[in-house]
Amino acid sequence: MMRAVGTDGLVAGQAADLAGERMVLEENDERLERLEFIHIHKTAALLEAAAVMGCIMGGGSDEEIERLRSYARCVGLMYQVVDDVLDVTKSSEELGKTAGKDLIAGKLTYPRVMGVEKSKEYAEKLNGEAREHLQGFDSDKVSPLLSLAEYIVNRQK
Repeated sequence: MMRAVGTDGLVAGQAADLAGERMVLEENDERLERLEFIHIHKTAALLEAAAVMGCIMGGGSDEEIERLRSYARCVGLMYQVVDDVLDVTKSSEELGKTAGKDLIAGKLTYPRVMGVEKSKEYAEKLNGEAREHLQGFDSDKVSPLLSLAEYIVNRQK
């Protein structure tokens, strides 16, 4: 858990996020790489910690732990992709928070780097990958995780 929130996790992601504001001069590939680093170390790291701790507490094998870690990474990235898309496609009233604030702040976002439609496709791809990582687990036990991924990819606020 300390790794997820420390200088190798959330702190590193937050520092990169703050440094990444107004990074419009980088090539798209470099911006996408930076964006992935930010969100792997922020949102995904926290989800990974929760999934891994649950698997360890449940007596999971090393392989199961790694599969759940991969699932959580996909879901964490997917959450951010969807969040970025909603920020540019929904109104403040629909979101219940200020829409467009990332654009105003000059933040790197998935729609800014790859466009809205490709961002939506990427979210769907991540959802598929997340589901694949759960194959082979007891379907009753992973049902909540499948539902979480589905909720995130389809959320509207």
